[in-house]
Amino acid sequence: MAQNYGPKFWANISAEPKRKYRFVLNLAGIDAWVITKVNRPSFNVTESEHTFYNHKFYYPGRVEWTTVDVTLVDPVDPDMTATLSDIVAASGYTPPTDSTTLSTMSKAKSAGALGTVYITQVDSDGNDLEKWTLWNSFITEVKYGDLAYGDDELTELTVTLKYDWARVETMADGSAAVAGSGGTEFFGV
Repeated sequence: MAQNYGPKFWANISAEPKRKYRFVLNLAGIDAWVITKVNRPSFNVTESEHTFYNHKFYYPGRVEWTTVDVTLVDPVDPDMTATLSDIVAASGYTPPTDSTTLSTMSKAKSAGALGTVYITQVDSDGNDLEKWTLWNSFITEVKYGDLAYGDDELTELTVTLKYDWARVETMADGSAAVAGSGGTEFFGV
């Protein structure tokens, strides 16, 4: 049973917020250490408007999942520029060489190139706290970053992912959520 510390939440030594820097992203077999930032999935609910005389009424519409941006550093080995180019090529993109180059990208090829995308938040002991699954992901944008003589920062790449829906599994105590075990699941529509 949870103990109520009232406004003195700091008196509870087991109170631990989720930390932004404790995450692992599984994306197409890319080494986790090159991934520096990812935003968690989010969605918008569209609305429909109905006008009756001088009144307006609103009704919820479709759920639309927004894109997820991933920021990576570009080490020499493994070369992320080459890796991302290979993923796009495996998704079906072929630069045209002549009029007989007819292959195109497809959702099936893209899903195969990326695999299932997981974003997992962990606690201080490395136990899973929250796990997002992005269904039918594909790359919509790759930015290979900027170069500048006056800057000694690491070269970064940004990848934008689109997906059909996301699912989150939350773990009650750092253990895997199983139906009826205290973890909750949210399924995107």
